[in-house]
Amino acid sequence: MKIMVQGNIGDRVYEEPFSKGVLSRSLTRAEMDPNKAYSFASSIHSKLKDNNISLITSDDLVGMILKDLEKEDHEIAVKYVSWRQIKKCSEPLIILIGGASGVGTSSISFEIANRLGIKNTISTDMIREVMRKIVSKDLSPVLHQSSFSAYKGLRVPPPPEIDEILAGFKDHVDTVCVGIDAVIERALKEGISIVVEGVHVVPGYITEELTKHHNVRMFVLTVPDAETHKGRFYSRCRQLWARRPLKKYMDNFYAIRKTHNFIQTQARKFNIPVIENIDVVTTIDLIMKDISQNYGVFDKEEELQDEEVIEIDEK
Repeated sequence: MKIMVQGNIGDRVYEEPFSKGVLSRSLTRAEMDPNKAYSFASSIHSKLKDNNISLITSDDLVGMILKDLEKEDHEIAVKYVSWRQIKKCSEPLIILIGGASGVGTSSISFEIANRLGIKNTISTDMIREVMRKIVSKDLSPVLHQSSFSAYKGLRVPPPPEIDEILAGFKDHVDTVCVGIDAVIERALKEGISIVVEGVHVVPGYITEELTKHHNVRMFVLTVPDAETHKGRFYSRCRQLWARRPLKKYMDNFYAIRKTHNFIQTQARKFNIPVIENIDVVTTIDLIMKDISQNYGVFDKEEELQDEEVIEIDEK
Protein backbone atom coordinates (compact mmCIF):
# COMPACT_ATOMS: atom_id res chain seq x y z
CA MET A 1 0.00 0.00 0.00
CA LYS A 2 1.38 3.38 -0.99
CA ILE A 3 1.12 5.97 1.77
CA MET A 4 0.84 9.58 0.70
CA VAL A 5 1.72 12.60 2.81
CA GLN A 6 -0.14 15.84 2.24
CA GLY A 7 1.61 19.12 2.88
CA ASN A 8 1.63 22.66 1.64
CA ILE A 9 4.11 25.23 0.40
CA GLY A 10 2.46 28.60 0.73
CA ASP A 11 -1.00 28.24 -0.83
CA ARG A 12 -0.06 25.16 -2.85
CA VAL A 13 -1.11 21.76 -1.54
CA TYR A 14 0.97 18.76 -2.58
CA GLU A 15 1.05 15.02 -2.02
CA GLU A 16 4.15 12.83 -2.02
CA PRO A 17 4.90 9.25 -0.94
CA PHE A 18 6.05 8.67 2.62
CA SER A 19 9.77 7.93 2.75
CA LYS A 20 11.42 5.63 5.27
CA GLY A 21 14.77 6.57 3.78
CA VAL A 22 14.44 10.32 4.28
CA LEU A 23 13.06 9.89 7.78
CA SER A 24 15.89 7.56 8.78
CA ARG A 25 18.50 9.99 7.39
CA SER A 26 16.88 12.80 9.37
CA LEU A 27 17.16 10.72 12.52
CA THR A 28 20.82 9.87 11.93
CA ARG A 29 21.50 13.59 11.64
CA ALA A 30 19.92 13.83 15.08
CA GLU A 31 22.59 11.33 16.22
CA MET A 32 20.48 8.17 16.20
CA ASP A 33 22.35 5.02 15.21
CA PRO A 34 21.76 4.38 11.44
CA ASN A 35 20.40 0.87 11.95
CA LYS A 36 18.17 2.03 14.78
CA ALA A 37 17.02 4.99 12.69
CA TYR A 38 15.92 2.81 9.78
CA SER A 39 14.22 0.42 12.18
CA PHE A 40 12.34 3.33 13.73
CA ALA A 41 11.31 4.68 10.31
CA SER A 42 10.10 1.20 9.37
CA SER A 43 8.02 1.03 12.54
CA ILE A 44 6.32 4.33 11.61
CA HIS A 45 5.64 2.95 8.15
CA SER A 46 4.19 -0.25 9.64
CA LYS A 47 2.00 1.71 12.04
CA LEU A 48 0.53 3.67 9.13
CA LYS A 49 -0.15 0.46 7.19
CA ASP A 50 -1.64 -1.35 10.19
CA ASN A 51 -4.07 1.53 10.68
CA ASN A 52 -4.96 1.53 6.95
CA ILE A 53 -3.74 5.10 6.57
CA SER A 54 -3.14 5.83 2.90
CA LEU A 55 -3.17 9.63 3.29
CA ILE A 56 -1.87 11.63 6.23
CA THR A 57 -1.14 15.31 6.66
CA SER A 58 2.45 16.27 7.28
CA ASP A 59 1.68 17.77 10.71
CA ASP A 60 -0.11 14.58 11.82
CA LEU A 61 2.84 12.53 10.62
CA VAL A 62 5.32 14.66 12.53
CA GLY A 63 3.14 14.40 15.62
CA MET A 64 3.24 10.61 15.34
CA ILE A 65 7.00 10.59 14.82
CA LEU A 66 7.71 12.84 17.81
CA LYS A 67 5.33 10.92 20.09
CA ASP A 68 7.17 7.68 19.37
CA LEU A 69 10.58 9.37 19.50
CA GLU A 70 9.86 10.69 22.99
CA LYS A 71 9.20 7.13 24.12
CA GLU A 72 12.34 5.88 22.37
CA ASP A 73 14.85 8.61 23.26
CA HIS A 74 13.96 12.09 24.52
CA GLU A 75 17.39 13.49 23.64
CA ILE A 76 17.10 12.32 20.03
CA ALA A 77 13.62 13.84 19.86
CA VAL A 78 14.98 17.22 20.96
CA LYS A 79 17.83 17.05 18.43
CA TYR A 80 15.44 15.97 15.68
CA VAL A 81 13.25 19.03 16.31
CA SER A 82 16.35 21.22 16.37
CA TRP A 83 17.60 19.79 13.07
CA ARG A 84 14.19 20.28 11.43
CA GLN A 85 14.03 23.85 12.65
CA ILE A 86 17.33 24.61 10.94
CA LYS A 87 16.37 22.71 7.79
CA LYS A 88 13.09 24.58 7.47
CA CYS A 89 14.79 27.95 6.93
CA SER A 90 14.59 29.14 3.34
CA GLU A 91 17.72 31.30 3.52
CA PRO A 92 21.23 29.90 3.05
CA LEU A 93 23.20 29.05 6.18
CA ILE A 94 26.81 30.21 6.30
CA ILE A 95 28.79 28.69 9.17
CA LEU A 96 32.24 30.07 10.00
CA ILE A 97 34.45 27.98 12.28
CA GLY A 98 37.75 29.48 13.36
CA GLY A 99 40.60 28.44 15.59
CA ALA A 100 44.36 28.07 15.63
CA SER A 101 46.11 25.33 13.72
CA GLY A 102 45.51 21.96 15.37
CA VAL A 103 42.37 22.71 17.39
CA GLY A 104 40.13 20.66 15.11
CA THR A 105 38.28 23.10 12.86
CA SER A 106 38.47 20.72 9.88
CA SER A 107 37.00 17.67 11.63
CA ILE A 108 34.26 19.65 13.38
CA SER A 109 33.33 21.41 10.14
CA PHE A 110 33.00 18.07 8.37
CA GLU A 111 30.70 16.74 11.09
CA ILE A 112 28.55 19.87 11.17
CA ALA A 113 28.19 19.93 7.37
CA ASN A 114 27.22 16.26 7.39
CA ARG A 115 24.72 16.76 10.22
CA LEU A 116 23.03 19.65 8.43
CA GLY A 117 23.24 18.17 4.95
CA ILE A 118 25.42 21.06 3.74
CA LYS A 119 27.28 19.97 0.61
CA ASN A 120 29.67 22.91 0.37
CA THR A 121 32.68 23.26 2.66
CA ILE A 122 35.92 25.16 2.17
CA SER A 123 39.02 25.69 4.27
CA THR A 124 40.63 29.09 4.49
CA ASP A 125 43.91 27.40 3.57
CA MET A 126 42.34 26.63 0.18
CA ILE A 127 41.28 30.26 -0.18
CA ARG A 128 44.85 31.28 0.69
CA GLU A 129 46.27 28.93 -1.94
CA VAL A 130 44.05 30.46 -4.63
CA MET A 131 45.14 33.93 -3.56
CA ARG A 132 48.79 32.87 -3.72
CA LYS A 133 48.31 32.08 -7.41
CA ILE A 134 46.96 35.56 -7.97
CA VAL A 135 49.24 37.57 -5.67
CA SER A 136 52.96 36.99 -6.16
CA LYS A 137 55.40 36.43 -3.31
CA ASP A 138 57.17 39.67 -4.21
CA LEU A 139 53.93 41.59 -3.82
CA SER A 140 52.81 39.92 -0.57
CA PRO A 141 55.54 37.83 1.11
CA VAL A 142 53.39 37.45 4.24
CA LEU A 143 50.68 35.64 2.27
CA HIS A 144 53.21 33.05 1.12
CA GLN A 145 54.10 32.12 4.68
CA SER A 146 52.14 29.91 7.08
CA SER A 147 49.81 31.75 9.44
CA PHE A 148 52.10 31.12 12.40
CA SER A 149 55.29 32.09 10.54
CA ALA A 150 53.88 35.07 8.63
CA TYR A 151 56.05 37.43 10.66
CA LYS A 152 59.02 36.17 8.65
CA GLY A 153 57.50 37.81 5.59
CA LEU A 154 57.03 41.26 7.11
CA ARG A 155 58.85 43.85 5.01
CA VAL A 156 59.29 46.17 7.97
CA PRO A 157 59.80 44.71 11.47
CA PRO A 158 57.22 45.98 13.97
CA PRO A 159 58.34 48.27 16.81
CA PRO A 160 59.66 46.56 19.97
CA GLU A 161 56.40 47.02 21.87
CA ILE A 162 54.43 45.02 19.27
CA ASP A 163 54.67 41.23 19.16
CA GLU A 164 56.12 40.31 15.77
CA ILE A 165 54.39 36.91 15.65
CA LEU A 166 50.98 38.51 16.09
CA ALA A 167 51.87 41.38 13.76
CA GLY A 168 52.61 38.89 11.00
CA PHE A 169 49.52 36.81 11.83
CA LYS A 170 47.24 39.84 11.70
CA ASP A 171 48.66 40.91 8.33
CA HIS A 172 48.25 37.35 7.04
CA VAL A 173 44.63 37.07 8.24
CA ASP A 174 43.74 40.53 6.95
CA THR A 175 44.89 39.53 3.46
CA VAL A 176 43.13 36.13 3.37
CA CYS A 177 39.90 37.65 4.69
CA VAL A 178 39.49 39.41 1.34
CA GLY A 179 38.91 35.95 -0.10
CA ILE A 180 36.70 34.85 2.81
CA ASP A 181 34.51 37.92 2.32
CA ALA A 182 34.13 37.02 -1.35
CA VAL A 183 33.04 33.46 -0.50
CA ILE A 184 30.44 34.70 2.00
CA GLU A 185 29.13 37.34 -0.40
CA ARG A 186 28.75 34.76 -3.15
CA ALA A 187 26.98 32.30 -0.84
CA LEU A 188 24.51 34.94 0.31
CA LYS A 189 23.88 36.15 -3.23
CA GLU A 190 23.40 32.68 -4.73
CA GLY A 191 21.54 31.20 -1.77
CA ILE A 192 24.23 28.56 -1.12
CA SER A 193 24.73 27.08 2.34
CA ILE A 194 28.41 26.59 3.15
CA VAL A 195 30.81 25.87 5.99
CA VAL A 196 34.04 27.92 5.99
CA GLU A 197 36.72 26.78 8.45
CA GLY A 198 40.26 27.61 9.31
CA VAL A 199 42.76 29.72 11.19
CA HIS A 200 41.87 32.80 9.15
CA VAL A 201 38.31 32.94 10.50
CA VAL A 202 39.12 35.55 13.12
CA PRO A 203 36.42 37.76 14.68
CA GLY A 204 36.90 41.40 13.78
CA TYR A 205 38.64 40.74 10.48
CA ILE A 206 35.75 39.50 8.34
CA THR A 207 33.59 42.40 7.12
CA GLU A 208 30.98 43.25 9.76
CA GLU A 209 28.29 43.86 7.15
CA LEU A 210 28.53 40.16 6.30
CA THR A 211 28.79 38.69 9.78
CA LYS A 212 25.79 40.62 11.12
CA HIS A 213 23.40 38.59 8.93
CA HIS A 214 21.36 36.29 11.18
CA ASN A 215 22.10 33.36 8.87
CA VAL A 216 25.87 33.84 9.14
CA ARG A 217 27.01 32.09 12.31
CA MET A 218 30.60 32.24 13.58
CA PHE A 219 32.30 30.04 16.19
CA VAL A 220 35.81 29.81 17.58
CA LEU A 221 37.28 26.52 18.80
CA THR A 222 39.97 26.38 21.47
CA VAL A 223 42.07 23.79 23.29
CA PRO A 224 42.94 25.47 26.61
CA ASP A 225 45.62 23.01 27.69
CA ALA A 226 48.83 23.43 25.68
CA GLU A 227 49.92 19.78 26.06
CA THR A 228 46.55 18.55 24.83
CA HIS A 229 46.85 20.91 21.88
CA LYS A 230 50.33 19.61 21.14
CA GLY A 231 49.01 16.06 21.27
CA ARG A 232 46.55 16.88 18.49
CA PHE A 233 49.48 17.43 16.12
CA TYR A 234 51.02 14.07 16.98
CA SER A 235 47.69 12.39 16.30
CA ARG A 236 47.05 14.31 13.08
CA CYS A 237 50.49 13.82 11.63
CA ARG A 238 50.31 10.05 12.14
CA GLN A 239 47.52 9.90 9.56
CA LEU A 240 49.03 8.75 6.27
CA TRP A 241 46.69 10.92 4.24
CA ALA A 242 47.54 14.07 6.17
CA ARG A 243 51.06 14.47 4.75
CA ARG A 244 51.79 17.13 7.37
CA PRO A 245 55.30 17.22 8.84
CA LEU A 246 55.17 17.07 12.63
CA LYS A 247 58.49 18.90 13.07
CA LYS A 248 57.12 22.00 11.33
CA TYR A 249 54.36 22.33 13.90
CA MET A 250 56.49 21.45 16.92
CA ASP A 251 59.14 23.99 15.91
CA ASN A 252 56.44 26.65 15.67
CA PHE A 253 54.22 25.53 18.54
CA TYR A 254 55.00 28.62 20.63
CA ALA A 255 53.82 30.84 17.76
CA ILE A 256 50.74 28.66 17.21
CA ARG A 257 49.72 29.06 20.85
CA LYS A 258 50.10 32.83 20.52
CA THR A 259 47.70 32.85 17.57
CA HIS A 260 45.40 30.53 19.55
CA ASN A 261 45.19 32.99 22.43
CA PHE A 262 44.78 35.97 20.11
CA ILE A 263 41.85 34.38 18.24
CA GLN A 264 40.20 33.54 21.55
CA THR A 265 40.63 37.13 22.77
CA GLN A 266 39.11 38.45 19.54
CA ALA A 267 36.15 36.11 19.90
CA ARG A 268 35.39 37.33 23.40
CA LYS A 269 35.83 40.93 22.29
CA PHE A 270 33.23 40.52 19.53
CA ASN A 271 30.88 38.22 21.50
CA ILE A 272 31.52 35.20 19.29
CA PRO A 273 30.87 31.78 20.91
CA VAL A 274 34.10 30.19 22.15
CA ILE A 275 33.92 26.40 22.39
CA GLU A 276 36.52 24.27 24.11
CA ASN A 277 36.93 21.47 21.60
CA ILE A 278 37.78 18.65 23.99
CA ASP A 279 34.88 16.32 23.24
CA VAL A 280 33.65 16.22 19.64
CA VAL A 281 30.05 15.31 20.51
CA THR A 282 29.78 18.18 23.01
CA THR A 283 31.28 20.64 20.52
CA ILE A 284 28.82 19.61 17.80
CA ASP A 285 25.88 19.78 20.20
CA LEU A 286 26.82 23.32 21.28
CA ILE A 287 27.15 24.51 17.69
CA MET A 288 23.87 22.89 16.67
CA LYS A 289 22.10 24.42 19.66
CA ASP A 290 23.38 27.89 18.84
CA ILE A 291 22.36 27.60 15.19
CA SER A 292 18.87 26.33 16.02
CA GLN A 293 18.35 29.23 18.42
CA ASN A 294 19.66 31.95 16.14
CA TYR A 295 19.13 30.84 12.54
CA GLY A 296 15.67 32.12 11.80
CA VAL A 297 12.80 32.67 14.24
CA PHE A 298 10.10 30.02 14.51
CA ASP A 299 7.20 29.23 16.76
CA LYS A 300 7.84 25.73 18.08
CA GLU A 301 4.35 24.50 17.30
CA GLU A 302 4.61 25.76 13.74
CA GLU A 303 7.92 23.95 13.39
CA LEU A 304 6.28 20.63 14.21
CA GLN A 305 3.82 20.92 11.34
CA ASP A 306 5.87 19.69 8.42
CA GLU A 307 7.82 16.60 7.34
CA GLU A 308 10.04 16.03 4.35
CA VAL A 309 8.82 13.31 1.94
CA ILE A 310 10.61 11.65 -0.94
CA GLU A 311 9.56 8.60 -2.92
CA ILE A 312 11.03 5.25 -1.85
CA ASP A 313 10.59 1.62 -2.83
CA GLU A 314 7.65 0.34 -0.78
CA LYS A 315 8.79 -3.27 -0.60
